[in-house]
Amino acid sequence: MNYDVQLLEPAVEFILSQDFKMQAKIQRTIGLLEEFGNTLREPHVKKIQGVEGLYELRVKLATNICRLFFFQYKGRVYVVTSGFVKKEDKTNPREIDRATKLMKQVLQGDE
Repeated sequence: MNYDVQLLEPAVEFILSQDFKMQAKIQRTIGLLEEFGNTLREPHVKKIQGVEGLYELRVKLATNICRLFFFQYKGRVYVVTSGFVKKEDKTNPREIDRATKLMKQVLQGDE
């Protein structure tokens, strides 16, 4: 593995709330992020428009769709902030706000 992926508590709670197959798919997708880092592209990763440095890790299993928010932190480290089950075409703005706040907390704690 070339990159380090760290999970914040909300992300861990979200992953553990999913069924076994979805957890396995999430772990596989996180493994892709660990292996490929910033070269990983769609359909696995997409930048969140309007929020500098925030991305979503996209996980799909049959008709179930999950999103995990993450950002790059100190070079080869990625931090996964939170996740949610996607039920609409557009990403819920409240989920983006939550992920943004978590990202800012981590970055401010580093100053």
